[in-house]
Amino acid sequence: MADSNSAQIVGLIEELSGPNRRRRQEVAHQIALTARANTKILIPYIRPLTDALYRPEAQTRWEVLDALSSIAVGNPEAVADALDGAEASLFDDSSSTVRLAAFVFLARIAASSPERSDQIWQLLDEAIQCYHGDAEYRDMLVALLELARGNASEATRKALAARVSFDAENGTGYIKTLSGEILQALS
Repeated sequence: MADSNSAQIVGLIEELSGPNRRRRQEVAHQIALTARANTKILIPYIRPLTDALYRPEAQTRWEVLDALSSIAVGNPEAVADALDGAEASLFDDSSSTVRLAAFVFLARIAASSPERSDQIWQLLDEAIQCYHGDAEYRDMLVALLELARGNASEATRKALAARVSFDAENGTGYIKTLSGEILQALS
């Protein structure tokens, strides 16, 4: 059975670089589902997953970013090479879903160590400023809450607190609530 699963994964990974746009999207979705169930099976395929972040269709990119985010929970070192592709996706003008998936991935990596938080914070901060109040902003704040509860450096923690403190005091609705939760997690 394990060999059958491995063969299926190899086939899916190969199809990620195939010529059919629709099939790449379907395959990326299957890979994201696989990552939620068993991240270890995808570890040997980080390079082709990272390469898939440069496919033209948004769905392939967001599904692969979701898979990489799942892997990052337990093995952030394995997905570190995907940072450039995630950065490109973070500022994708055509898809808010891709931007959000990239933001979640980057926040998850940033939460994994003080060094990574310092490396990634400027990207997250720029995205916060760009997308503040957009439809995906609530989920971005949830990802920042994960960062606040993670292993961020003191410098990143201070910068994050400074970034959300105005909204925690003066915001309304979910922005005020989640910004306050981030501040609480940081204290």
